[in-house]
Amino acid sequence: MAHVSVTIAGRYYRMACDEGQEEHLMRLGRDIDARINQLRSTFGEIGDQRLTVMAAITISDELAEARNRIRALESDLEGQRDARASALARLEAGEEAVARTIDEVAERLERLAREIGPAPVATIGMG
Repeated sequence: MAHVSVTIAGRYYRMACDEGQEEHLMRLGRDIDARINQLRSTFGEIGDQRLTVMAAITISDELAEARNRIRALESDLEGQRDARASALARLEAGEEAVARTIDEVAERLERLAREIGPAPVATIGMG
């Protein structure tokens, strides 16, 4: 288990994380710290606890919006998959229809060739 120190709102926190996740955890800490500092610059000194709660609510709101967007995208993706499957089925049906038509035309040509019989052989006279 790895440990990192993050600074949020001027306070240091030592946190544990999985090996290899240190930089990610430090980025998250910097993001929260930046949000709190941005709220502080907007609303002034209204108390660290209030700023932290406001930052948490802002992050939670963004997370809810992201989840809603993911659900909408997943629904759209499912619709696209259904449309693709339908298009492939129509394509296969079209290919089968073309193949049947080609077979029918070939059969007709063969039947006509049999009905007409062999082509006459022309003789060229030599002199």
